[in-house]
Amino acid sequence: MKSIKNLTFLALLLLVSLYSCKTEKEETSAENEVDPYITEVRDEYAPDSRIALFDVEANDEGEVYVLKGESNMPEAVSSLKQKLEAQNISYKDSIALLPSADLEGKTEGVVKISVANLRSKPAHSSELVTQATLGMPLKVYKKDGGWYYVQTPEGYLAWVDYGGITPMTPEELAQWKATDKVMYLHTAGSSYEEPNAEAGIVSDLVAGNVLELVGEKSGFYEVKYPSDKSAFIKKQEAQPYEQWLASLDPTGESLIETSKTLKGLPYLWGGTSPKGVDCSGYTKTIYFLNGMVIPRDASQQIRAGVVVDSTKNFENLAAGDLLYFGRKATDTTSERIIHVGMWIGDNKFIHSMGEVHISNMDTAAEDFDEYNYNRYLRTKRVLGHDDEKIIRLAESNLFTDRNTDFKE
Repeated sequence: MKSIKNLTFLALLLLVSLYSCKTEKEETSAENEVDPYITEVRDEYAPDSRIALFDVEANDEGEVYVLKGESNMPEAVSSLKQKLEAQNISYKDSIALLPSADLEGKTEGVVKISVANLRSKPAHSSELVTQATLGMPLKVYKKDGGWYYVQTPEGYLAWVDYGGITPMTPEELAQWKATDKVMYLHTAGSSYEEPNAEAGIVSDLVAGNVLELVGEKSGFYEVKYPSDKSAFIKKQEAQPYEQWLASLDPTGESLIETSKTLKGLPYLWGGTSPKGVDCSGYTKTIYFLNGMVIPRDASQQIRAGVVVDSTKNFENLAAGDLLYFGRKATDTTSERIIHVGMWIGDNKFIHSMGEVHISNMDTAAEDFDEYNYNRYLRTKRVLGHDDEKIIRLAESNLFTDRNTDFKE
């Protein structure tokens, strides 16, 4: 009798155990019914997290889903809520929309040093993802200690420390844009305390720096930084911004000329300035110094322009075309863009790999670049083609607003 009772008890325990395991497994695998809609919205509005922020999740709290996270796209949040309402899904909106109210209206910023390093996280030990040069306007979304979460004109999201930018209200930025500007064009140089190259140095400068133009004196431009400090720069190393814009006529020849002024520049992961460049940072810098802001990374740059070759028929290429390299798609893997360089003619392209140098695609040449030849994917042309992914400074008020009139 005792044995029968023990067996019965063990059977009940087994049943309870099986039921418990099944229930736990079912609960674990149960899908949050909001997740598919979050994914749908993210795929539509923020497929590239480098340039769009939609960091949202839904927590099931019984009778209601609590939406948490943050986004810099009100339209994406609105779309998600509309989808949930259409499905009669109850939710509580706790999504933080950026810019943060903690910024107290200073939702704009201007780079105040020659080159600001932008990182993936708010720490100097974090990965360098891109750079922004003096005078570059940035969107400011939030602050964490001494760090600002910003977005560059081409859309890149990253963190910059307080020493890199001057935060501004939209009105303050508009006032700054309304001032006359000067474009620094020398590869690298300095600004001075007085109109004298023997005077004390105020800061270093690199090509592409934009400063407020105050006046001229003794062969120097008097300038003012976004931080309000004043300095003098040599006239032969710069040009008034409007004159520079008017002189722009980007051609293959001008792109080649610019590219060679940066020859020998060291490779720097995340670099997009004459202080160091990665491969896409180099092509981006070449085009910027010719009045065009192109996307940041090679995998983004390849989406702009038109295809001119994909079969190594380099006769179709023109100076300034961008060559892309990487891994071709297979039945099980997608294409991966790893490298980019610029065509300069004569079967050669210039690129940043180790350092900025010229490589040869002529298979019979002694300096034939077999490595890059074998991983070549295709070439695209952005010069002479309108593309919404490219900002043309001659048609943009990025640095100056010529239609704005302020009263003192």
